[in-house]
Amino acid sequence: MQTQGHDLVSTLDERTSNIRATIENVLVLPLSRHPSPRSVLIIGCGIVGAATAFFLARRGVDVTIIEREGPASAATGAADGAVSVASKRPGPMMVAALSGVALYRELLGDGTLTDLFKPRSTFVVAASDAECAVLEAHAGALRGEGVAVEMLAHETLIARFPALSSNVRMGAEVKGDGHAIGYRIVNRLLSLSGVTVLRGVEAYHLVEAADGRIVAVATSRGELSADAVVIAAGNGAPTLLNCDGVMKPRKGQLLVTERAPALNASMPGSIMSGRYLLSKGSQKGAEVSARGYGLVVDPLVTGQFLIGGTREDSDARQTNDLEAVRHILTDAVAMVPGLADIRLLRAFAGVRTAVIDGLPLVGRLPGRNNLFVAAGFEGDGICLGPVMGQAIAAMACGETPSLDLSSFDPARFTSLEVAA
Repeated sequence: MQTQGHDLVSTLDERTSNIRATIENVLVLPLSRHPSPRSVLIIGCGIVGAATAFFLARRGVDVTIIEREGPASAATGAADGAVSVASKRPGPMMVAALSGVALYRELLGDGTLTDLFKPRSTFVVAASDAECAVLEAHAGALRGEGVAVEMLAHETLIARFPALSSNVRMGAEVKGDGHAIGYRIVNRLLSLSGVTVLRGVEAYHLVEAADGRIVAVATSRGELSADAVVIAAGNGAPTLLNCDGVMKPRKGQLLVTERAPALNASMPGSIMSGRYLLSKGSQKGAEVSARGYGLVVDPLVTGQFLIGGTREDSDARQTNDLEAVRHILTDAVAMVPGLADIRLLRAFAGVRTAVIDGLPLVGRLPGRNNLFVAAGFEGDGICLGPVMGQAIAAMACGETPSLDLSSFDPARFTSLEVAA
């Protein structure tokens, strides 16, 4: 009996050890290999910050966003809403934009963005020999990346798009694009995620521990702590990262007209001038001057038109000027003559954050395991916001994002450092 009792105790001890080992393998090892933070503090409540919060909250992470003004109060609220690959040059930005459009369609399909994302084509048009040459080359490059592009000769283009001027020589329909209004996307993502947003809070600097981890953010409301920090502050990023030589403000001026339902209904998609490709630097070797103009005429679901715009090396986001408004309107009427018969309701400006090499900063800061940045998207924030937020959320939780972020790695700039 003693032997049997001893054997039984030994068996139970062995089984207990096996169970304990199994629990440790299931629970402890994955957490050590892929540490998921319990709390994340996000600086900035534009579309990138809101999307990051949304995807983190889906994973059960406790998220707090601090915002100097209010949600979508900066570049996101002053954006044209293009969810588009039409102006992208082949390379990492094209790949990211394709993933961005695909995610919008996925979020539309699962009900997240019901009534907020409108799939449609973008029509890039040319009115001169130079623009025709640029357009043909760009269409070929897009096709090379798997984008569906249909070239339209003058007669076909006018038949499809009767609102266009007869001076337009040719066009390219870039299929699979879409449109989304930035502040509405932000509001939806915040509502669904239920995260805490602290408005009117300014981030001063990051607080480091001895091991280099960021333990808190010093703000106008005192120090706020979290397991991880994401900088999605756009124009606020340079101050927090001491990277004034890496990032710079780039202003854009836009116009909004009154409703013109008949004219709006005659336009099957947004129109982009071939010059826009050059003003945005989408063509290899293109230079962006202190003020560049590129025409986009966008028929909104409200029956209005959004017309833009400029690209200026300036941070004067509250100002419009008569020269720019006159230039934009003159070009718009020359392309869509019917716009001359409707009133301009307002002109507004916004400031995007640009990076000197044309690629955003997305990823973990070198030497800072719990500090991430997603900023510098310039005019592509609406298109890339959700997919970059999804990628940063995965990275913050110790996973490899489905989107390759290597070209956007902040480590490519050795001057980046934490502002303590």
